[in-house]
Amino acid sequence: MTRALLTSTYLLFSATVGIAVYLFTGASTGFLVGVVLALGCFQIHANARNRRARRITQGAIASLHRRLEQALDETRAQIDVVNKVVDSRAAEQNRKIMTELQLLENLMRGFADGTSENDEPSAATTSSNSAAKTRDEMSDEPELLRTIRDTIEQSRVDLYLQPIVSLPQRKLRFYEALSRLRTEEGSVIMPAQYIKLAAPAGLMPVVDQLLLFRCVQIVRRLMQKQRDIGIFCNISGVSLIDAEFFPQFLEFMHANRDLAGQIVCELSQEDVKCAGAEGEANLASLARLGFALSLDRVESWEFDFTKLRTLGFRYIKVRAAMLIQENAVVNMKKLCERHGLNLIVERVEDEGTVRQLLDFGVDCAQGYLFGGPRAVRDDSLRVMEMDALTTIPFRKAG
Repeated sequence: MTRALLTSTYLLFSATVGIAVYLFTGASTGFLVGVVLALGCFQIHANARNRRARRITQGAIASLHRRLEQALDETRAQIDVVNKVVDSRAAEQNRKIMTELQLLENLMRGFADGTSENDEPSAATTSSNSAAKTRDEMSDEPELLRTIRDTIEQSRVDLYLQPIVSLPQRKLRFYEALSRLRTEEGSVIMPAQYIKLAAPAGLMPVVDQLLLFRCVQIVRRLMQKQRDIGIFCNISGVSLIDAEFFPQFLEFMHANRDLAGQIVCELSQEDVKCAGAEGEANLASLARLGFALSLDRVESWEFDFTKLRTLGFRYIKVRAAMLIQENAVVNMKKLCERHGLNLIVERVEDEGTVRQLLDFGVDCAQGYLFGGPRAVRDDSLRVMEMDALTTIPFRKAG
């Protein structure tokens, strides 16, 4: 409408001037003057409109340029942040790897240094123990100890996993990590066989550390799969009070403290009882890093629940037979709940036991009924899928 009004105005003005020229001069040029004037008005208007359009376009381009510059600056800033995060994570990962390698190197160096000192029992020891040992025991024990040393030195320490499930759904909640030694011939040395010899010889810290390395690898793969499943990792009482090993162990755990919610350190009732002030201080240091503790291999009902909770224990595992035979399930569960501890009933072997546990309201259980310990192959540490126990590429023990 504005354009039509301007056009009418230009035409009216041009016609008026043309008529005026014709009336005053009487010449026929009045018409030509009106036409020229109209064309001039339209040209002036077009030029003004073009200048205005150019100003608008230039303003839009300038505004777009400013927005692009701002977006580019923001992108650069975001890229810098991402680079810093990537560099920080890479540095943290490298630091963890170096810590692991350094700790393993120190352990293996100490292992190698101690090998020559303990390969054979001393004459005095042999003489003093001759009344208590048979001839077969005296000949087999040093050979078995040498086999254990060779197995550890060559890193033939296999990782076994056994599920811990919630009741009544029997949903996988945790794995318990167990270690088995594998000889060069392929036979398996069970903990009951090697611990009694490896512990006095100072070899258990190496076994514990190798097991922990494997646990960390498994947990990190669980986290990549967004699986909220933790692992119970056994620690021997010898390792707990080892003045050389445990500070390095704490350093390693500190480097991996982001896994505190997924790794539970497990000790036997006897080892905790004999830990002493030094061992208890070590447990408290581990708990301060955020790692929960579990009490295992319970043999007596002598519990100081308050002390266990203070030291950082969050779980207690008791054999099903011990609880049921002594009618202690209800009381034990109530005491655990009162002190903020979780009761896990282990060695559950049949459905009848499960029904009894359900009657008593037990929440978690472990045993061959739900799955026995199975060894994880070395290559599975790189490609394993942890969506369920049956999906883990296992090989059977033995």
